[in-house]
Amino acid sequence: MSQRYTGNEPDDAADESAPGYAGWRVVFVCFVMAVVCWGFGFYGHAFYLAELHRIHGWPAGLISMATSVYYLCAAVLLIFISDGLQKFGARTCTLVGTAAFAISVSALPFVTAPGQVFAVYLVMALGWATMSVAAITNILGQWFKSKRGLAISLALNGASFSGVVVVPALVLATAATNFTTTMLVSAALIVLIMVPLAVKVFPERSLEPLHSVLSSPDAMGGDSTWTRARALRSRAFWSVSGPFSLSLLSQAGFLVHLIAFLEPSVGRSAAGLAMAVTTAMAIVGRLSLGVIADKTDQRLAATLSLVSQAAALAVMISSSNSTLLLLSCAMYGFSVGNLITFPALIIQREFPAASFGMIVGLSTAITQIIYSFGPGLLGIVRDASGSYTAALLLCISLNLIAAAIVLRRPAAG
Repeated sequence: MSQRYTGNEPDDAADESAPGYAGWRVVFVCFVMAVVCWGFGFYGHAFYLAELHRIHGWPAGLISMATSVYYLCAAVLLIFISDGLQKFGARTCTLVGTAAFAISVSALPFVTAPGQVFAVYLVMALGWATMSVAAITNILGQWFKSKRGLAISLALNGASFSGVVVVPALVLATAATNFTTTMLVSAALIVLIMVPLAVKVFPERSLEPLHSVLSSPDAMGGDSTWTRARALRSRAFWSVSGPFSLSLLSQAGFLVHLIAFLEPSVGRSAAGLAMAVTTAMAIVGRLSLGVIADKTDQRLAATLSLVSQAAALAVMISSSNSTLLLLSCAMYGFSVGNLITFPALIIQREFPAASFGMIVGLSTAITQIIYSFGPGLLGIVRDASGSYTAALLLCISLNLIAAAIVLRRPAAG
């Protein structure tokens, strides 16, 4: 890299293990960014669905279809997130995302027709694209090389932490006040927290990523000539994007419907607690993965995660016991965060480091395009069958298919 190190930008020679390394401040901001992004842009949709259904009586399938459109639109933007970060910088992209979340969150209480929900979610999609996993991994790629896997795992723990804090807080605040007050206060907090952090920690200009020899010696396509077109033609690329698309189709759909699924059996408060347990275990899972990320067979670990989630869903179908349901949520949640983290870690290991940002962005976009149909699909299956049993059986099938695919390690190209 040509720029001089001033303490507010990465340095190839810096010791990434040192507590004082500036990149760890970036990890903290990315952690907070993930809390906001997943809290209001992912887990929050379960809360929005339940509240909008309660207030307006709109069908769950219709509301969850708006969530699917939201994911789909955000996925299109994700394809170009690496280009956007290089052109405008992390600070500008994060501020744009912050504004998008604040505007959309504050607008939700005032919708009066389903079409307005779709419009609000389109604004929110810009926030998701500029602050979710593809943006975070690209930003951290500008600051880390030897510790990139650990940095990504720590930062994305914010996604799991958000489920523990944000959704239960939204449920409790709405019970104590009302939906409108809760969402307006949430929008104000998003701005008050994110703007100072982004301005203080992220450099004003864009930065070049730190390249390294993170890839294994037999990484697929050892040169740096990967393009989006080449990736789309590559079995290696689809061996990552394919199975995680299916698994996150299942996971995104299930998590959006989790409160609605559990509420008839355990009540609203206990359903909110179940969401907190699910995401709390996701933190445990991510921390566990962060410790062993550079030493384990990540494809085998992903397979075990997928099978364990299928087993947890099977228990949920067969039992209405509140304790067993909470334990099943804990088992399911242990792998929730890791299934989001695994693609970047596998790409880091199996593809050239110089192509890391582009391939992660493209893989994340394709995965999201597919899993954007999850909430709507499960809503349709639920409405058609009259219960969530068929929807959860679909989730189990998707997980098992994904587990079989991810084990197959393709040859180069």
